[in-house]
Amino acid sequence: MGISNVLELLGGVALFLFGMSLMGDNLKKVAGNKLELILFRLSSTPLKGILLGTGVTAVIQSSSATSVMVVGFVNSGMMKVRQAIGVVMGAIIGTSITGWIICLSDLGGGANGWLELLSTDTLTAIIAVIGIVLHTFSHSSTKKHAGEILLGFAVLMFGMKAMSGAVYELRSSETFINMLTTFSNPLLGILLGLIFTSVIQSASAAVGILQALSVTGAIRFDIALPIIMGIAIGAAVPVLLSALGASSDGKRTALSYLMVDTLGVIVFSAIFYTFNAIVDFSFMSMTMTTVGLALLNTVFRFAIVILLAPFIPQLEKLGRLIIRDKATGGEELQDFERLEERFLDHPALAVEQSRLTVNSMAQKAERNLFDAFSLIGNYSEDGFEHVNHLEDIIDKYEDKLGTYLVHITSRELNSELNGAVGKYLHTINDFERISDHSLNIAECAKELYDKEIVFSEQGKNELHVLISAVSEIVDTTVDAFVRNDIEGAYRVEPLEELIDNLCDEMKMHHIDRLQKGICTLNHGFVFNDLLTNLERVSDHCSNIAIAMIELESESFDAHEYINSLVQVRSHCFDEYYAEYSKKYVL
Repeated sequence: MGISNVLELLGGVALFLFGMSLMGDNLKKVAGNKLELILFRLSSTPLKGILLGTGVTAVIQSSSATSVMVVGFVNSGMMKVRQAIGVVMGAIIGTSITGWIICLSDLGGGANGWLELLSTDTLTAIIAVIGIVLHTFSHSSTKKHAGEILLGFAVLMFGMKAMSGAVYELRSSETFINMLTTFSNPLLGILLGLIFTSVIQSASAAVGILQALSVTGAIRFDIALPIIMGIAIGAAVPVLLSALGASSDGKRTALSYLMVDTLGVIVFSAIFYTFNAIVDFSFMSMTMTTVGLALLNTVFRFAIVILLAPFIPQLEKLGRLIIRDKATGGEELQDFERLEERFLDHPALAVEQSRLTVNSMAQKAERNLFDAFSLIGNYSEDGFEHVNHLEDIIDKYEDKLGTYLVHITSRELNSELNGAVGKYLHTINDFERISDHSLNIAECAKELYDKEIVFSEQGKNELHVLISAVSEIVDTTVDAFVRNDIEGAYRVEPLEELIDNLCDEMKMHHIDRLQKGICTLNHGFVFNDLLTNLERVSDHCSNIAIAMIELESESFDAHEYINSLVQVRSHCFDEYYAEYSKKYVL
């Protein structure tokens, strides 16, 4: 085997890996952005988890990718470790599908005449031509992805052919055959498979290369089985690497991949080689073909899952013994764990986790405002510190979410996901500003307490009415946002206009009280600060509602919306305004 054969082999491996990656990535895109959501929503039982793990892995052509995704689910609290182990087991089975695809390389070998049209070379060429036509000339993204799937398959098959051609001469090499024979020793064979798969980080590719070597006729059953067992263990390496920095449960999920494969290999090999020592299986010296290797790989993976599936609870306990719990942060840190970098390759999941985190931010901003209101007339240092602390936390939400959402925009998004990301980017600043005004209101309460300022009875009553109106607009806005209730969002703008009018009226009343000597300038400064902050809170609620309504109608022109809503009095504006005018009277 000369240098040209080595280069041809390496080139074939490169094409094979690239083709598999291209085909898998685009299969996932064609399957739709909801594939990942289905995976974690429908994996409630071990059997469902195994079936779904198998199906998803068969689509995306990578057990590592499925398992890394599941580590992200567990790390963000979307899935329990016990559920995840079932999905991991399914992924272990699903990755064997690639071996069966590679078997197509044997199709039509040596055929003549019309049968030559069914040969691998002809089919691969036809598929490549169709793929490049779809990729180049289609305007539909789905058709482009379908073209890339076909191109990926063609590249994979060309790579397989290049590998097989490069090693074909080795069938007559005594040195090669003698070297392979040493791997009939189970320990050496498992070690080879483990190291090789750890290096290339793909069990499917490792099995594919083994299938390419089968063209030499030197791969016997007793050589293939230990290598395939080693490949199964080595496939856990990329999953373990992905769990660095994950939570304890995330690490346990990654470890479960290694535990299932390692324990499966130990139990399977103990049973198999014990029976072989007693019975002396005649098929041990059987020469393996690509189909034989695909079948062996699938049967082995099925066997270890069937052996270990009843012991999922015990595997979870073993994971807890090996990886101890570490101290967790507060509620906000658990929210931040949702924003998993692993999910950026799965935009539907990333957007769903962003939605949950923005909702949590909105509810905290509302809670902080109401806590600030409670300090007016009932001030305490602990209460003030609590508002200040929650404001710092909400600032972190804006920073984390903003960065994460920007990363999501760099991915390929459909119109629905793109609209959702746009809504969140437009609204997180408004929720953060509501919290800022909460702190300002708390500081006004502190000033009232420190300077022993007491408003007149009329001033107190008016302030109570305004705070009630602002409380309702915030509650309506947050509730509409969390439930994505567009009808609820339409109620915000009429109340915001009423609050503006109430503030103007209260300022005029206050000036009147100053002229009559009922209030002093000290009262005036704090009173006006409170009015300003309350009015701005309602403005931010209006911004949020507008973002919801405009993005629902696939446009975003805030000024045009406000003008049309106020001037034309569309969508029950007058009705809602009249309702609020009766409810909030100075």
